Amino acid sequence: MPQTQIACPRCKQMIAANVEQLFDVTADPQAKQRLLSGQSNHARCPYCGYQGRLATPVVYHDNEKELLLTFFPPELGLPVNEQERMIGPLIKQVMDKLPPEKRKGYLLKPQANLTYESMLETILGKDGVTPEMLKEQQERVQFIERLMQVTSKDVRTELLKQNAKIIDEQFFALFSRIAQSAISSGQEQIARALIDIQTQLLEETEYGRQLKESVGELEAAQKELQEAGQGLTREKLLDFVLASKTESRIRAYVSLARGGMDYVFFQDLTERIDKASGEEKARLENIRESLLKFVSDMDKQLEARYKQAQDFIEKLLAQDDIERAVQANLENFTQDAVDIANQMLRQASEKNDYARMGKLQKMIQVLQAASAPPEVMFIEQLIQLPDDAAIEAALTQNGEMVTQQLLDTLSGLVNQMDSQPDNPEAQAMGEKLSEVYKIALKLSMKKNMG
Repeated sequence: MPQTQIACPRCKQMIAANVEQLFDVTADPQAKQRLLSGQSNHARCPYCGYQGRLATPVVYHDNEKELLLTFFPPELGLPVNEQERMIGPLIKQVMDKLPPEKRKGYLLKPQANLTYESMLETILGKDGVTPEMLKEQQERVQFIERLMQVTSKDVRTELLKQNAKIIDEQFFALFSRIAQSAISSGQEQIARALIDIQTQLLEETEYGRQLKESVGELEAAQKELQEAGQGLTREKLLDFVLASKTESRIRAYVSLARGGMDYVFFQDLTERIDKASGEEKARLENIRESLLKFVSDMDKQLEARYKQAQDFIEKLLAQDDIERAVQANLENFTQDAVDIANQMLRQASEKNDYARMGKLQKMIQVLQAASAPPEVMFIEQLIQLPDDAAIEAALTQNGEMVTQQLLDTLSGLVNQMDSQPDNPEAQAMGEKLSEVYKIALKLSMKKNMG
């Protein structure tokens, strides 16, 4: 998100901040996270130390939940007609992005919120987050702010003891998001302070020590699996699991090698249990119980991740201009989302759903173009040129691109086309690529000869 230069509310020095007024979850699924996490409209002044939320109008929209919320900071002291004049264009943007069939009655009655907090409660309430849960989250945020204000390690130690009950998985997840936000926004001083606090949290809190142990076990398990390499079989994986001294190590193997823990894997484990007796049998049964629980937990997490990725892709597919929608959300694409998009394309192809296929193909083309090496993108431009003279001129003007990497890429593409002798289009493309290769090779030799 691009930063804006604003005047610090306290000292009036110009500082960088992420200012965002429209949070349209339907068009940008990550907008909700930016709003709730405080990544946007929050100022931290390196000059006077001011930290706080910026007084800026906000419009929040979620078509799926039929939410259109507005908030206008009362401290701005503007009359209602002026408030409507400022918020009106933001609501119009929401309307313009929606296809006609998605425009429902709620859009005509935006819910005005007197406070910022009431707006957040409404958003979270739609997700099943109760006011009590929100209060707990606020306590965690306030505690992190207190830790950041304290410079003495001993004082922090005492604070950690006093607040041990709220230092849990949710606390560390929140802490991580705040730290990532500080790093991504270039706030180095705050990021360094958070890293120091994190070190203390990992060393001096019960959950922190458990987390540190889990990371260590994960690294050890990963090393063993890598060393096994191609020789890793179900039997070898089972040996690794049964040799584990802690549940953290067993969980690590599940997270790294879930694919190998199939029906045959558990059948082998059951056979070993049946052959064992006494304490050894009880130990193996306990391991099986832990394995089944960890596998179930991981499968649920994977299912939730894929569901989130699927919802993300579906929201983009609902946009009229799919290419523009994908370009605007490139940074929000995870590998899960890419995998889901390819899976949806195969399904649409099997059902002969040509409209859906077209949109998915455009989506994947935009993603491929965004991730393509610069050499490939440059070659795509060259093959569009009308003749050899234009190609040579383009290569000469972009001399820094005429590298061995470009020549190797061209050679590989030519070979790829030549491997399809029965495909006329591939043969035509191969001839074009061969011409580009010859011209690029000539210019490369001239450059190397000085």
